[in-house]
Amino acid sequence: MSKRVITAVIALMLFIPIVGIGSWPLEVLMGLAALLGQTEFIQMNKLKVGSFPSILTGSGALAIVFSERLQPVMGEQVIAKIILLAAVLLLAYSIRQSKLKISQIGILTLMMTYIGIGFHSFVALRDLDLTVLVLVLIVIWVTDSGAFLIGREWGKNKLAPTISPNKTIEGAVGGTGVATLVSAVYLVFFPLFNSYLLSLGFTVLVSAAGQLGDLIESKIKREHEVKDSGNLLPGHGGILDRFDSLLLVLNVLFLIGLL
Repeated sequence: MSKRVITAVIALMLFIPIVGIGSWPLEVLMGLAALLGQTEFIQMNKLKVGSFPSILTGSGALAIVFSERLQPVMGEQVIAKIILLAAVLLLAYSIRQSKLKISQIGILTLMMTYIGIGFHSFVALRDLDLTVLVLVLIVIWVTDSGAFLIGREWGKNKLAPTISPNKTIEGAVGGTGVATLVSAVYLVFFPLFNSYLLSLGFTVLVSAAGQLGDLIESKIKREHEVKDSGNLLPGHGGILDRFDSLLLVLNVLFLIGLL
């Protein structure tokens, strides 16, 4: 059995029960994922893991995941306060540490926010409705598999040749189509909205956002000249490699106010 398959089996054996349980065990797992994801990005930027920017933004991503629990201490708009506090402290730190550029502060704060809100939203979506979370995961997985198979068979027109040369427009459209068909069956048993068509539209949004999230992660890795975001998961890369599609989807759901 390949290293990739063994890693996937072990990860699923741990991941599925914790998602089923939800509550604080899932919160802890997502907090750990956020911390590790931000650490991967720190390493891609050639910064030391034990440096102040690493510790601060890693803690910030973790704090965003636990923002609901921090509300009694920090009051309203906890996430906004965490982001602003991290940015201000990094700006102040850069005065004494001239090697830390303002552009680095911007990207570190941006990724802290993106990663933190993504994993925070995973917990929020699980608390909202497990069947919706399952639908999102199914759509992302089916889209990815469908796009690969259809693209390999019929793909001719490159989707983003400078970022991910193997992806095609035919594969992207086909992946979304297959995911929508699978979701159409799922939604019969687990309705999402009062309108069935609106529910299908939701799956299209998730599918498209997931593919865009994959491309964003590919662009980040290309710009930092790395093959994988990390090596935590043998055969799969790092946390950001495995959650690339899901992170953008969850940020979009947070943005539109679903969570």
